Formats: sequence, structure tokens, C-alpha cells
Amino acid sequence: MKEQSKIPTSKVRRASKLIGTGAKVGGNYVKYFANKAIGDKKAKEKLDQENAADIYQSLSELKGSALKMAQVISMDKNMLPKAMTDKFAQAQYSAPPLSYPLVVKTFRQMFGKTPTELFDFFEKEAKNAASIGQVHFATQGDLKLAVKVQYPGVADSVKSDLNLVKPIAMRMLHMKEKEIKQYIQEIEGKLLEETDYILELKQSMEIVEACSSLDGIYFPKYYPEFSNKRIITMDWIEGMHLKDFLATNPSQEIRNRAGQRMWDFYDYQVNELNLIHADPHPGNFLFQADGNLGVIDFGCVKRIPKEFYSVYFQLLNPFYHAEDERLRALYYKLEFLLESDDKETEELFFNLFKDSMELLVHPFTNETFDFADEAYFDRIYKKGEELTKNKEIRKGGKARGSRHILFINRTYFGLFSILHELKAEIKTTTSFKLD
Repeated sequence: MKEQSKIPTSKVRRASKLIGTGAKVGGNYVKYFANKAIGDKKAKEKLDQENAADIYQSLSELKGSALKMAQVISMDKNMLPKAMTDKFAQAQYSAPPLSYPLVVKTFRQMFGKTPTELFDFFEKEAKNAASIGQVHFATQGDLKLAVKVQYPGVADSVKSDLNLVKPIAMRMLHMKEKEIKQYIQEIEGKLLEETDYILELKQSMEIVEACSSLDGIYFPKYYPEFSNKRIITMDWIEGMHLKDFLATNPSQEIRNRAGQRMWDFYDYQVNELNLIHADPHPGNFLFQADGNLGVIDFGCVKRIPKEFYSVYFQLLNPFYHAEDERLRALYYKLEFLLESDDKETEELFFNLFKDSMELLVHPFTNETFDFADEAYFDRIYKKGEELTKNKEIRKGGKARGSRHILFINRTYFGLFSILHELKAEIKTTTSFKLD
């Protein structure tokens, strides 16, 4: 993949890049209508592919929170045409890497040394490149190391990038800025945390120590002496990304074991640590041939307030689902329903969230669950399409749900998506501490 020698860092240059991409997309629509007029049956497919390529190229060059949005979107199969989600999924593994001279510049700024002066060996070509940074292989004595280098200007552009995206989000959701303010703040906070490698180092070491007793899950060791706010160094751990692991055609037993490792890891985090690895895209996991699981990248961690935990996870308690009024009271606490709702609006959103949350908690209601179940995921995708097209929901005109739900729901649906790709059948017993 061609290396990138510079990244637009100023607000004007980043905005100009997006505007230029918008012009390309406009040109693609002109071609689409022309092709459609002459009866080209593949006109829409071509449009989606061209738009996906142009938009992804632009976001890849911008990197940072702009590319992170593409990564998040790729995990939601309902949000955009398949051509786009497939293209954006590249952000999980292999965005265009930064050129080596820019890597050297970052090292000089952070350490006062070049990579080769700091390490015995430093591979100039990046092994992996994603939205916030890229990873290089290095050695120091007997140590094999993964060195993650943050892209220049990423931390400084988070707020301005979100300001560019915010109007688009408001148009899509048919909401005013004040109605989505708390969610934008939540996203901004997490993106800023992901650019803070000092924080990532701290919480990585904390979570690794806390989860060290989990069976079949392994983590890298982190090295503070080779880390700072723009560079983080850890052990190089072996393993395959999900697509490579699946290409080896693992047995059902191995798939189940890998899925169980992942399930147990998330269950332990939520219920014992009251936090969650909130970036569950496939690029953050390494699979071994025996089904054991490596976990990397603790840049995005959602800490779950105890008062929220005690309310939200009651959604798994059959007691609340046995009677609508109990469930309704819970929905008010979770801000799914609002005191300002009239009776008609309350009923609309009560039924909407009841159906949606039943889908989310369904795997938890059985001792085992087969994530290969296509019917279950078809229901999820159809529900997403239904919500997107429902004009009555848009008339509600207010964002709903506690801000804490944003990353927790995203995490669970991301987890379910990986387990679905694994086609794993696992024990879904959980240690939720329900009153």
C-alpha cells in the first residue's frame, strides 16, 4: 500500500479535503443518473463502489477521528450500502501508512532520538496502520516489540473534525444540536482519550493486570520507558486477525473456544471491573490456531458508573419484563422515555425500545447461544432498517437514552458481530449482579 508523506492538519485544509470529496461524490451521481437513463442495471452498484472508494480515500488521508468514524460505520451493516461498509472495514486493519521520515520526526520530537537510535532494530515499513496510529516491529535485546506511533495532528483535530461531522449527523437524525449534545460530548471525550497514549498506557497496564487470570486470553507487556504521549511500546504478540484466522478453516470446536474466550473477557470486565474495552472491531484481537485470544489496544475504554450499571443491566432481569409498567419505569430511569412525552409519544418509544432491547438481551436469556443463527442477525438488520425509515420516530425530535448507553450498546453489537463471523456457539451465562 502506498505510503502517505503528509496529513492535512489545519481546520481549513481538512475541511477543504472533505468539500473536494463532496464534489467527487456529486460527479458520481451525475454518472449514475446518466447510466440509469440508458438502462444500466448495475448503475446503483457502480455508484456505491465509486462513492465508497472516493470517500474512503479522503478519510484515509485525513486519518484521526475522521477515519475512526469510517471504522465505526463499517461495524453497522444498516448504516450505509454494503460497498461502503466493506470498504470502510479496511480502517480496521490497513489504512495507508505514514511515510518513515514522518515517523522519524515524531520520534525526534518525543525522545530526541531516531527510532534506530532508541531501539536495536526498527522496521521502517509499518506492519499495520489504522485510524489513530500505525504499528512498527522493533527489537531491544531479546525483546520483540510493537511500537505504535500516533499520526501528526490527530489529537489537535478531534474537535474540529467533529464540528465538521456534526451538521451531517443532525441532518441524518433530524435533530438540533442541543438534542444530541451529550452524545457528541461522549464521542469527543472517547476520541480525545484515544489520542492520549499516556492514558492508554496506564489503563492498558491496569486492565492487563486485572484480567491476567482469565483462561486462554493473553496480553502484551507494556514498556513505559519506551512510551510517551505520542508513542506506545508493548510486546509483539503472535496471532492472526479474524479474516486470516477464518481463512485457515478452523474447526467448530476451535471457533467455539475463541468465541468463549471473547465472551468471558467482556463478561469479566463489565461485572468485575465495571469498565469495557469499547472498541470491539476485529483489528484489536489476535487469534491463535488453538482458539486462544490475544487482546490489544486499550485506547478506548468505557468506565461504567455503578449507579448506571445497577439500572441498565436490570434489562436482563425477567422480573422487569414480566410486567410493562415495571419495564416502563426502568425506561424512564434510562432516559429512553422522557417526562415531556405525551401519551402517544411515550407508547411509541416504549414499544420501540422494548423490541430493540429484547433483541440485544436475547443471547443472555439462554444458557448457550449459537451466533451462527442467521435468523437472529436478520432480525437485527431488519430492525435497524425499520428504525431508519420510521418517520414517527423522527417526529420525536429528541435524542433518547443515557449517554453511557452509547458505547456500551455499540460494544455489545460489535462483540455479537465478531461472534457471528466466528459462527461460534458459546455458553452465555453471565455474572451480572442483578438486584
